Amino acid sequence: MARRRRKVGLVGLLARWFGQGLLLFVPLVTTLYAVWLVLGWLDAKLGVDVPGLGLVVTLALILLTGFLTSNVGGQAVVSVFEGAIGRLPVVSLLYASIKDLLGAFVGDKKSFDRPAMVSMDEAGAVKVFGFVTCDRFDDARLSGWVAVYLPQAYNFAGNVIVVRKERVSFVDAEPSQFLAFVVSGGVSSMGGARTVYDGRSASATSTDG
Repeated sequence: MARRRRKVGLVGLLARWFGQGLLLFVPLVTTLYAVWLVLGWLDAKLGVDVPGLGLVVTLALILLTGFLTSNVGGQAVVSVFEGAIGRLPVVSLLYASIKDLLGAFVGDKKSFDRPAMVSMDEAGAVKVFGFVTCDRFDDARLSGWVAVYLPQAYNFAGNVIVVRKERVSFVDAEPSQFLAFVVSGGVSSMGGARTVYDGRSASATSTDG
């Protein structure tokens, strides 16, 4: 009987080691592989033979573009360029969509910086997490309504819903942690969740133990 228990314990230990190794190995290899694919794609597009040089050149071009467009003259050139782009129906839609998406994360006017939860029923028994992206509409019929973007777990997609302001309450959490929490299906840690559910303030949670 003791020998049998020893075998079961060994199998359980090996299974635990395998699970722990899997949790580290798969994300690490997947991330490195994705980075390797991106670097290879950049090198191929730029026609360079030195691994990683494509990334360096791309980053240098992005920095140079930002530097040249940070002054009045550069902004004037950008305005002329965007005006020309705006005359092309399909191209203007693609350009504006990509620019707005990037600006939501890295621009001066970030859109995904107001994490919130939306009550899906009158009683507030079911809530969903999202980001308030617009709280004022030109259409008078939408007065008192807000737009909330709902990211999907393990997916780059999401949905935009328009709800009454009364159904939206803000979550005291870092936007990056909040987004990671939602996209990971609630697996990633989010300290702000404690602020909502147990009533403690962010300062109180940060000073705990």
